[in-house]
Amino acid sequence: MKIATFNVNGIRSRLPHLLEWLGKESPDIVCLQELKATDKTFPVDAINEAGYGALWAGQTAWNGVAILARGADPVESRRGLPGDTRDVQSRYLEAAVHGVLVGCLYLPNGNPQPGPKFDYKLAWFERFIRHADGLLATGHPVVLAGDYNVVPTDADIYDPTHWRRDALMQPESREAFHRLLEQGWTDAVRHTHPDETIYTFWDYFRQHWPRDRGLRIDHLLLSPDLAARLMGSGVDRWVRDLPKASDHAPVWAEWSTRAPRKRAARKTATKRNT
Repeated sequence: MKIATFNVNGIRSRLPHLLEWLGKESPDIVCLQELKATDKTFPVDAINEAGYGALWAGQTAWNGVAILARGADPVESRRGLPGDTRDVQSRYLEAAVHGVLVGCLYLPNGNPQPGPKFDYKLAWFERFIRHADGLLATGHPVVLAGDYNVVPTDADIYDPTHWRRDALMQPESREAFHRLLEQGWTDAVRHTHPDETIYTFWDYFRQHWPRDRGLRIDHLLLSPDLAARLMGSGVDRWVRDLPKASDHAPVWAEWSTRAPRKRAARKTATKRNT
């Protein structure tokens, strides 16, 4: 089973890229962020023609998330993050897909900081941590996939010094991400590539993509049962190299659909005294 997360940065303008990627890589589950489209303008017909069912939560010009399932229709379980009825930003969608509960998220950027946008980021993060803990407690296989807008460590960015004042790098952002992991989630990419330099985002400034000056901010967090079956993960960098591409590349993880074998208990031979 293969899941991917992709911040498309405008689904209508990047639709050809999305369809090309779906056709070439064939992920079973896809989480999309930054649709920048209303519910009515979401290109569901084109996605259905590509072989995917879809759920989406759009918003005019900003935000927006979607969950796609190859050969199936995702079954919605939650629309919007609980904990604040005043929050109307389309940043969280949850569904049952191919036997897995999938949470698709677009965590607030938080810039400029300090200020109200950073306060909103941290408050949203706290709500998400509480909700994630509840999902983990269910015992169901769960994936939390999306653009977290957090660089977990200095190893996940080309130049920590240059970005030190950015909301993605603040101690509060990183501490919240690590508290999330401490609940029992596995960062799929870092788990399978513990020492490699891996980026998922390259901004449009100063030739950062051609110079490979990137950040790792798109993450796939797996519950323990899925982590035990994790087979691999990676970044489809070729998508970032397409003309007028999103500034993100799709990130994927794959796990076996078979439960790991339990080791047989060792039998201890005993000698009889003669």
